[in-house]
Amino acid sequence: MRTDAEQPTTDEAGALLRYRRQIVFEPFGLAGQRALTAGRVLIVGVGGLGSWVAELLARAGVGMLRLVDDDRVELTNIHRQGLYDESDAQRSLPKVQAAAERLGGINSHTATEPVDARLQRGNIDSLAGDVDVIVDGTDNFATRFLINDYAVKSGKPWVFAGVVGSEAQIMSIVPGRTACLRCVLDSLPPACRDPNCRSFGVLGPAVAAVAAFQAAEVMKILAGKLDHISGRLLKFDTWTNDVQQMDVEADGQCRCCGQREFEFLEP
Repeated sequence: MRTDAEQPTTDEAGALLRYRRQIVFEPFGLAGQRALTAGRVLIVGVGGLGSWVAELLARAGVGMLRLVDDDRVELTNIHRQGLYDESDAQRSLPKVQAAAERLGGINSHTATEPVDARLQRGNIDSLAGDVDVIVDGTDNFATRFLINDYAVKSGKPWVFAGVVGSEAQIMSIVPGRTACLRCVLDSLPPACRDPNCRSFGVLGPAVAAVAAFQAAEVMKILAGKLDHISGRLLKFDTWTNDVQQMDVEADGQCRCCGQREFEFLEP
């Protein structure tokens, strides 16, 4: 028998009707949906990863999505990037503008805040300070290390992911509870060894698959289901079907979460 706290109020019953299929999933429930409705998420980069994550979170009913990207839609984006179509590429629309317009049609109850800019140390606090979780939709480790420094310093959860070719990886980082990205990768890889889609190619299904994992992790974090955040580094290959899970322990010697040195936030 459900308690009063598990029953929708008269005012929210209609609004929640659209989410009934995920509300009846017992580990999530009405409390999870209420938390999502109040949740605020920063998505850094709305290309391959970020566009799919933004769509999934809007469909799930997250209250606010702040979209940060300074790129424009190109025809070469469309095979792997959700939300965009040929007309967006023909008009060379800013990705945040095209994404916000599309998301508004998907869920008018999700507030979208497009920011046509690149995340940098000078603006990260103003963009991330009032959100509950940060999503990595970037394509370079310099920005990821910046996010990691800020997240650890501020105690804010974030979800790292990357994909090149058919291979994807993901790790949820909850400061004080899991290892951080610097525990896995101590320093920036040389530019020649920082893999990217432009050089190595990328398959759309690999992007969509890892973005779905990211969206699920964000839902867990917003719903307060941190016991379901493993902290492992998950790697999978959509071409070979290989899957790996790597245990990652917080490193007391980590310069970020262990030694509390935040070099990527320094001028």
